[in-house]
Amino acid sequence: MQKIINNTQTIINASQLNAVSITDRGLNYGDGFFTTAKIVNGQVEYWHHHKARLAECAERLAFPELDFSPLEQHIQNQVKQKQTGVLKILVTRGEGGRGYNLPSECHLTIIVSVLEYPANYNALAEQGVSLEISPIKLAAQPLLAGLKTLNRLEQVLIKKAMQTQNCDDVLVLDYNNQVIEASAANIFAIKHGKVFTPKLNECGIKGVYLQALCDKLTVEFKHITVNDLTKADAVFVCNSLMHAVPVKRIEQQCFNVAHSNALLTKLLAKEA
Repeated sequence: MQKIINNTQTIINASQLNAVSITDRGLNYGDGFFTTAKIVNGQVEYWHHHKARLAECAERLAFPELDFSPLEQHIQNQVKQKQTGVLKILVTRGEGGRGYNLPSECHLTIIVSVLEYPANYNALAEQGVSLEISPIKLAAQPLLAGLKTLNRLEQVLIKKAMQTQNCDDVLVLDYNNQVIEASAANIFAIKHGKVFTPKLNECGIKGVYLQALCDKLTVEFKHITVNDLTKADAVFVCNSLMHAVPVKRIEQQCFNVAHSNALLTKLLAKEA
């Protein structure tokens, strides 16, 4: 492996007319990672968790260490006037290298985008989400498990398959038929006052909201089947944009949304 001897970062504000090179490794190989955060009153929610995610991705994918000082200043300039919105930070290894080989000098490209907050999230939080099982299963790759890399083709296929399903979102399984996540969110459940969520050691993404929840509650990571979820007292999907949203239906099994919210509120109040 070639030694990385330079760490030059180019920050691009996606709202301006900047361009990414056609030879960028993120475009050609998916050689990069990203995080998506909620903006509230000019601040980035759970920023320390998003920052930790970016740092972990850089380390595990053998990127140079990120210099957060100019990045954080750039982000603050972009979000300070925004009451509600979405911040996306995308990092690629830049250009260079022969084929898949790493470049001898690494010039990272960082793209910062500020987007509108999804209009349907508030309604989903109130009404709950209906879930069906996706026909697309996730392949195992422990080296990438938990990371939010640019390789999202599985999720593209999952969303395409959802067009023929009568639901708000889907449960995505691995090839051992273990529940992993939703199409773009984590899953957790409550049973007898205890919180559990799927193991993500072979595939899937460990989201920022789930990590923040682990700061407040004892959450058990374990192998979970669809049957385990349908027998739970409450099931939620969660990500950093919509937070925890109750599930109202998994296939034919229905849940009481108000009861689910009450169970979670009680647990959070107990640990506060």
